[in-house]
Amino acid sequence: MTIHKKDITCPTCGKKETWKPENSFRPFCSDRCKLIDLGEWADEKRSVPGEPANPAELPDSDDEE
Repeated sequence: MTIHKKDITCPTCGKKETWKPENSFRPFCSDRCKLIDLGEWADEKRSVPGEPANPAELPDSDDEE
């Protein structure tokens, strides 16, 4: 099996890195950058673009029994 390596840029700090199987933090360069990104999602500094969900249109959680 051929393993391809690819140059990438860490989405958090911008550091140039190589995409390789042994980098367990990919696409980030480190655990620190991975956790910074997770924190930004948790603090709602990042979001998926689109219309906000209307709670009235969501299925009831009681119906999933």
